[in-house]
Amino acid sequence: MKSKLNCIVIDDDPEVSNYVSEFVRETSFLHLVSVHNSPAEAIDIIGSSGIDLIILDINLPGIDGMSFAKTLYDQYGKDMPRIIFISGSGDHASEGYKVDAIDYLLKPFTYEDFYKAAFKAKNYPLTLAQKNETEEYIFLKVEHELIRIAINEILYGESQKDYIKVFTKSGKMITALSTMKTMERILPPDRFMRIHRSFIVALDKIDAIQHNTVKIGKAVIPVTDQYRQQFKLHFKAWL
Repeated sequence: MKSKLNCIVIDDDPEVSNYVSEFVRETSFLHLVSVHNSPAEAIDIIGSSGIDLIILDINLPGIDGMSFAKTLYDQYGKDMPRIIFISGSGDHASEGYKVDAIDYLLKPFTYEDFYKAAFKAKNYPLTLAQKNETEEYIFLKVEHELIRIAINEILYGESQKDYIKVFTKSGKMITALSTMKTMERILPPDRFMRIHRSFIVALDKIDAIQHNTVKIGKAVIPVTDQYRQQFKLHFKAWL
């Protein structure tokens, strides 16, 4: 199954690194692995930790961001991690196509700008780190056994302390020993979104959106403040 995109940030400005890192943490389909001041600090983790996405500053000490990206492209080709460049000027934007960069963000940029770029990265063809991770089912621990459930069957999950109630298309409700964080990790982030502290929903199973609620079958689930911005960004074309 498709996991979150493992992401690193490379920028020598602590203030920029901090707000970019916070943007990554706010984005449900990204996982922040580490933050680095220079490409030299990051090269080992890129090769060993299955990094899918690099948020990369252009103007860096030593090797600049564009040169570093070209080095990665020479080494990995189309299987290199996806790259979102960030810079204080647009001078190098036209060079990004040479390394298949996802986007080029000019500082200071908003979370909406960042989310749009990250969403492009999420929908880009799979990297080498992800190619063998796609499955169409998950296993849930129910009492003393693991139960296999097809991902396409899941409508939504509701958290209740150490358990998750999983509601399915067939009308079944499965109570599994799991946490909401675990469900976020194992369910494909392009198909599921957390919209409430206690709810994660299948985006393609939403029947209606009204005000700050979604309807799935007979269930009406609120979209709370913590998750509202990300939800609106996802459905921006329709809202």
